[in-house]
Amino acid sequence: MRIVTSAQQYPIFGSEISCPHCLQPIPALILTDTYLCSRHGAFEVHRNGIDLVHLQSDRQWRRWNNEWYRQHTHPDGIRFEIHESIDRLYTQGYRAVKVTIAHRYMDLVKPYLEVSPINSNLQRLYGLSVEFNQPDNPIGDDEQGDRWEIINFEIEKELGTPKGYPYFRSF
Repeated sequence: MRIVTSAQQYPIFGSEISCPHCLQPIPALILTDTYLCSRHGAFEVHRNGIDLVHLQSDRQWRRWNNEWYRQHTHPDGIRFEIHESIDRLYTQGYRAVKVTIAHRYMDLVKPYLEVSPINSNLQRLYGLSVEFNQPDNPIGDDEQGDRWEIINFEIEKELGTPKGYPYFRSF
C-alpha cells in the first residue's frame, strides 16, 4: 500500500502560484499538474517539470525568484515585452538607456535591430543600444548563468524623461 502525502497531491510548484498574466494567486487542482485561474483559464506543468504552459494559447513560462518569465518563440512577443517595459519605466519617471537581451533570443531579435550608420557594431531597438548576454563568458557563478536561461532581458535606466522617445503611448 502506497501512502500519498499532501505534498504529492499537488503539482511541482505547490498548492498555489501566482497567475503569470494577472499575478493573482491561483490554486492547484489536486492530483493533477494543473493550476486554474478564474480569469485566464488553466495552466499545466510541462512534462519537463520546469515550464508552466497556458493550455489555451500554448504560451510557456519559467520561474525565477518567484516571478514568471514568458519563454518567447516569436520575435513579436519579445519585442512587445521590451516595448511594454520601456513604456512602464517612462510612466515611472525613468529613461531607458540600454537593453541587454538573453542570448537565446539573438536569432529572433537580430533582424529587427537598427544598425548605426556611424558604428556598424552599435545595434539599437526602440532607440536603445542593445547587447546580448554572453553565455560563453560566465558572469561569475552558476546562479547568474542560470538566470539568463530564464529571464528575457534587463533594461538599464536612469532618472529623467527620455530624449526623443517616439514610441511611448499613453494608455
